[in-house]
Amino acid sequence: MAAQRARKFTLEAAQSNLTRDGVDQLQDDVAALAVTYPKRPVTEILGQLVQTQDVIFTLLEGRQPPAYTRQLLLLASVTSGLLSKASHDLADPHAALAQSRTAFLCADNADHNGMRAWIRGLQSLIAYWAGRYHESVRYAQQGIQYGARSTTSVWLPVSEARAWAALGNAAEARTAIQRAETAWEQLQPDELDELGGICTFSRPRQLYYAADALAWLPAEAEAAEQYSLDAVAAYQDTAALEWAFGDAAGSAADLAITRITRGELEGAAEALQPVLQLPVEQRINGVISSVRRAHTALTYVPRSATATNLQQQIEVFSHTPVSALPR
Repeated sequence: MAAQRARKFTLEAAQSNLTRDGVDQLQDDVAALAVTYPKRPVTEILGQLVQTQDVIFTLLEGRQPPAYTRQLLLLASVTSGLLSKASHDLADPHAALAQSRTAFLCADNADHNGMRAWIRGLQSLIAYWAGRYHESVRYAQQGIQYGARSTTSVWLPVSEARAWAALGNAAEARTAIQRAETAWEQLQPDELDELGGICTFSRPRQLYYAADALAWLPAEAEAAEQYSLDAVAAYQDTAALEWAFGDAAGSAADLAITRITRGELEGAAEALQPVLQLPVEQRINGVISSVRRAHTALTYVPRSATATNLQQQIEVFSHTPVSALPR
């Protein structure tokens, strides 16, 4: 409580007389939100996100020393990006894209190519889960054009890969997955990577995205299962810096989908059980969409008690997403 009170005093003082300490406090707050976001339910951090964005916008709308303007713009871009992700997680793609456009405007005003690329990656993600796959490809390709060498340079091609796969273009998907792998060899971390958390694209996320892409392609079922197994293993340690409950759930759902494709329904049910036990607070849009993909995959296998039971469990789980909670 004392730390929160001290933080509040520093931020309120910054609004009338911005100092290096005030900017550093905002930097620390945004970094903490970026790290916390993938690990905690969005409902727990939404209030602080909104408050932090409001403080930064208020400072940008007033007078501040020019030396701090670019840093404030970057922090505004990150917080708007996180709020865009929050809207997406709450199944509101319209609000998500609106927030992302504000985030891109801030990145543009800061003239930061790495931030521009990161926002395009976020927009590609939003479009993908909204079923707008051509748009998802376009956003990813636009992001690549900024030439970022941060971990976003891995995120963009593997995001493109899963959108291509959803469109049934296996050749483009495999090529993009390989480009993502090659990007690791030319990596040059930037300010976003230093923030960590959701602002950094990790190896486990790369495995998950590759699994998510190949799970769309029945001919790639064996490779998809291996990527899924590797991703599930990578997310086993909940204390790891890279751990994210949404990506862990998505990896398990992809493993279930590949096993359904191979006719291994018992194995699919086993893979999906940890996901179906998630509390409502963690049933974000991507998780719900992933288990619904498994539900759809089950419609193409011969009818059995196992298939019917698993579909019924998915239907019960999907009936109460996090967006249904009062806010």
